Amino acid sequence: MSETFLSLILAVLLGGVIGIEREITHKPAGLRTHMLVCLGSCLFTIISVHEFNVDPARLAAGIVTGIGFIGAGAIIAERERVVGITTAASLWVTAAIGLTMGVGNYLLASLATLLVFIILSSRLIFRKLRMRAKNTG
Repeated sequence: MSETFLSLILAVLLGGVIGIEREITHKPAGLRTHMLVCLGSCLFTIISVHEFNVDPARLAAGIVTGIGFIGAGAIIAERERVVGITTAASLWVTAAIGLTMGVGNYLLASLATLLVFIILSSRLIFRKLRMRAKNTG
């Protein structure tokens, strides 16, 4: 039972790490959304695997299908461009992290969270590098 609580709490924290970056950059799905997606995926995984003995592949397919609807809501067409695809992708990978937490693979979930945070933060890093290049060139 304590491992279940640990999984849920860590899922919220890892979802929060990704959500903080989205919140800071003023994206439509921020801190709370990412925390809830990670928690929900973790909880569905725990219940399905431990209580219902559901095939893990079917469970993952269900979570991916469900998160697709949420991700689609984050994508918006504006004039001649589409925005929100990165936020939709961050929700998708956050669901995968929650699933990973639900099966108890804390190290893999933590590593994935770190990689997602680095990838999302890279936009700011590249922007700063471009500004430096402009100022020195």
